[in-house]
Amino acid sequence: SVEEFDVTDGHVPADPDHDAVVVTGSRASVYWDEDWIDATRAVVRRALDRDLPVLGVCWGHQLLADAVGGTVEAMDDREMGYREVYLTRAGGSDPVFAGIESPFLAFTTHGDAVVDLPEGATRLAENDYGLQAFRHGSAVGVQFHPEYDRRTAREVTRGKDLPEERIESVLAGITERNYERASRTKALFADFVEAVGTRAAD
Repeated sequence: SVEEFDVTDGHVPADPDHDAVVVTGSRASVYWDEDWIDATRAVVRRALDRDLPVLGVCWGHQLLADAVGGTVEAMDDREMGYREVYLTRAGGSDPVFAGIESPFLAFTTHGDAVVDLPEGATRLAENDYGLQAFRHGSAVGVQFHPEYDRRTAREVTRGKDLPEERIESVLAGITERNYERASRTKALFADFVEAVGTRAAD
């Protein structure tokens, strides 16, 4: 079963007594001085101490990097829309990307980025905006959004404070064909769940 926590309301588990932890996106920045961010970071660190599988998506990817000693900074230019992403050699052989060919298309929307990874972390994917995925032990972070459907992508895009010309350009790229191509990245969720199940059965 899956248990959800709205950490922004202070609903943070005291101890991650689960088989795995998934941290999703947020409008916040991981470097903000907020109690709920500190508490969520602590949960991630406790999960890592127990060697639990952790998956971080977008903000979760950044929080994971921060929790293990990486650096997250504001970007000069927001990455937005469907973008090409390339697997590194390590990414091509990582089980979480099993069945996903490089390059692949993914929907991105972020104004912060992981600019430095700590020793022991492995780059799994990148593009011209920088790091797009990494692994640290049993934890994996992905900067892009495999879970977005076209409606969500449009709503998120329209909600951004960006020049109208850029908004329209991103919206024009949210086509059925691009969505179908990007949907292949949803396989990483199945790959992550399979890895969790394998570990739980051991």
